[in-house]
Amino acid sequence: MAGQAEGRTTPRGQLRIYLGAAAGVGKTFALLGEGHRRGERGADVVVAFAETHGRPQTAALLDGLEVLPRQKLTYRGATFEEMDTDAVLARKPQIALVDELAHTNVPGSRHEKRWQDVEELLDAGIDVISAVNIQHLESLNDVVEQITGVPQRETIPDAVVRAADQVELVDMTAEALRRRMAHGNIYPPEKIDAALTNYFRSGNLTALRELALLWLADKVDEGLQKYRAEHDIKKTWEARERVVVAVTGGPEGDTLIRRAARIAARSTGGDLLAVHVTKSDGLTGANPENLARQRRLVESLGGSYHQVVGDNISDTLLTFAKAENATQLVLGASRRSWLLALLTGPGIGSRTIHDSGAIDVHIVTHAQAGSRWGLLPRYRGGITARRQVAGYVLAAVLAPLVTVALTPFRSGLNLTSDVLIYLVAVIAVALTGGFVPALLEAIAASLLLNYYFTPPIHQWTIAEANNALALGVFVAVGLVVSWVVDLAGRRTNQAARGNAESELLVTTAGSILRGQGSLDALLDRIRESFGMRSACLLEREGGASGPGADWTVVASSGENPACRPEDADVNVPISDTLSLSLAGRPLPASDRRVLGAFAAYAAVALEQQRLVAEAEAAKPIAAADKMRTALLAAVSHDLRTPLASAKAAVTSLRSPDVRWDAADSEELLATADESLDRLTHLVENLLDMSRLQAGALSLFPRPTGLDEIVARALDNLEPLGRDVTVDIPESLPAVQADPAILERVVVNLIENALRYSPAGKPPLLAASALGDYVELRVVDRGPGIPETDRERMFVPFQRLGDTDNTTGVGLGLALSLGLTEAMGGTLTAEDTPGGGLTMTVSLPAAPGDEGVWRP
Repeated sequence: MAGQAEGRTTPRGQLRIYLGAAAGVGKTFALLGEGHRRGERGADVVVAFAETHGRPQTAALLDGLEVLPRQKLTYRGATFEEMDTDAVLARKPQIALVDELAHTNVPGSRHEKRWQDVEELLDAGIDVISAVNIQHLESLNDVVEQITGVPQRETIPDAVVRAADQVELVDMTAEALRRRMAHGNIYPPEKIDAALTNYFRSGNLTALRELALLWLADKVDEGLQKYRAEHDIKKTWEARERVVVAVTGGPEGDTLIRRAARIAARSTGGDLLAVHVTKSDGLTGANPENLARQRRLVESLGGSYHQVVGDNISDTLLTFAKAENATQLVLGASRRSWLLALLTGPGIGSRTIHDSGAIDVHIVTHAQAGSRWGLLPRYRGGITARRQVAGYVLAAVLAPLVTVALTPFRSGLNLTSDVLIYLVAVIAVALTGGFVPALLEAIAASLLLNYYFTPPIHQWTIAEANNALALGVFVAVGLVVSWVVDLAGRRTNQAARGNAESELLVTTAGSILRGQGSLDALLDRIRESFGMRSACLLEREGGASGPGADWTVVASSGENPACRPEDADVNVPISDTLSLSLAGRPLPASDRRVLGAFAAYAAVALEQQRLVAEAEAAKPIAAADKMRTALLAAVSHDLRTPLASAKAAVTSLRSPDVRWDAADSEELLATADESLDRLTHLVENLLDMSRLQAGALSLFPRPTGLDEIVARALDNLEPLGRDVTVDIPESLPAVQADPAILERVVVNLIENALRYSPAGKPPLLAASALGDYVELRVVDRGPGIPETDRERMFVPFQRLGDTDNTTGVGLGLALSLGLTEAMGGTLTAEDTPGGGLTMTVSLPAAPGDEGVWRP
């Protein structure tokens, strides 16, 4: 049977995923419940891997399902359990239940990630039902960290979840989930308070729930678009309001965007899309500064900005709107006057309405509507001044020369030939000097043709109608050719200039957005780009205005900067208090347009510079304030307990009213001694943490034997009376560390492990060499720490999961991390297979064993 299975093509299995907003919403419960339902319908269902997290209601659902044994792997001296992919493939069930899709497998497993194991099962034709939380999706990793403050180390590519055949949301309100947590249905009792006050805050859960709902809505929308494409459905389905607003870069853009945003906001989940249509030649004539500002406005309103290419604007807009399944399209009223509209026919709005179909089109009036009265675009030459002068000279010389050259052949050539030769002259002048010189050449040529070559000769009259028509056509063709040549030159210049401007603006904007462009560098670029002598950014404090206002030079570039706007050759106001001033020469209007964008960049760069400076200045203040607050809290509360115990014991011994026997006296003295030892330990930790924060901790690293350090640490912990298992090879190389500091680190880690290790399961100390580093692992079998809280466990004055205040001020792990990093090592935390926490200290190996420190 196996050979037959290998010889045929196995259809790929189907993947169903239960998506949740957070732990405890019931994904595993739903997964196992679906397994029971499938099994009752006769399907072959196995549990490949299910993590019940000790929840009895979830564990009860395993009864009646076939559970495959897990694969056991040894890593760093510890045993881990993972899904046995080979066993699932060999069992070949119809449906496999696989929990924790985003899980990272133990090194040495078949695949790095569990979703890769699932892909192999699907390729083998096995249907898989799995579960994942929204915070594990790769695209939302940074968003979740901003919301919760906890980075997610285990992530899964969005494409894996999006490719699932079914994604079902397991939803629960934040209040209901917090009640489940409070009732002990998610975490053990010792972790409930920490979870409710940190990751499981109501705001966090609500935000995560919204992320899950929005992500799933996009997934459903993708399925809808796919269905429409497969069934060739062109009509708009109004499943969700999508409002497209067309922007041209004109002054009316802000009004249109805000109106479209209000329309989109009327329905829950409405989308806002702004689109700008450019010609296929890339020359839009739009103001880039206005487009950039309108793009920021769209994004600030929660919309998205798009730029598409098309020569027919109305067709391009409708094609984009239909592709996005838009329900409404917002256009601005035409800026053309009624006379221009009457002469040129229907505009973009009319054509769009005519072809819109099911899409609603809104024509929004604005202040600029009907403001364009001219019938023709304003003439702007595209030929340089030098070429225009050459064209005038050529026009003045070429017409007489052609006349002199053709006169001897007047009897042999007809008027048509003469017209064509003069037309060549007109084209030559147009190519050289542009439209105006060619226009003059055409007029002069027509007069010369009339006087010298059109019967009656040497008269300004034309006897035959055909000759008059030929001269008229000659003049018209000359004008058209001249206009086309001039237009081509103008477009070429515009394209070159636009390309240079866009490259300059994009490069500058990119450096500013990435925070890589300093204000001085930006001013240097402005000065060099426009060929100015100096460029400076001026700021005016207060509300003063006018020529007498005091301006301060914030930053400058070049020689002899203009310290006041009125002294500059070019001044660009940025705001009421900021101005960009350049000295050197006046700039044309085309340059001033681009300069306005640079001025906006300068304001952003100044704001970034000040924000960075304020952030840097606030860091030590915030750190000092945080440390001061925590220290006061520790001194006022946690240190009170050992002081009170010692004081009570000593006062009782000194009391004249009570006679204590030897046993009672010894007990009181032991209590005072223990309290004072604990007080001394706490004070030492506080002082060391203060030295670490101030950078004043002295270290004396040297080659150190790790076995001796562990032995001394265990001697110091002997009063605890607890067993510790030690597994340190004799051949282990020495580490480069400060012996006294390293001993403090080991003591703190062992104390932490002993505090949480259950009876009969002593902590394990194991060491091994990995390349140029030596690792010491402190393994306990306690309750462990959730992955979401592992960053906080290294924060000073944090005791994750503790319910009493008698175990210290929470400096042990924070101090251990700081001391380890000060010695050039790392301290990391990870789960212990089967439950618990493993703390791993990694230190650089010593160059050699010579001079190894021994006590």
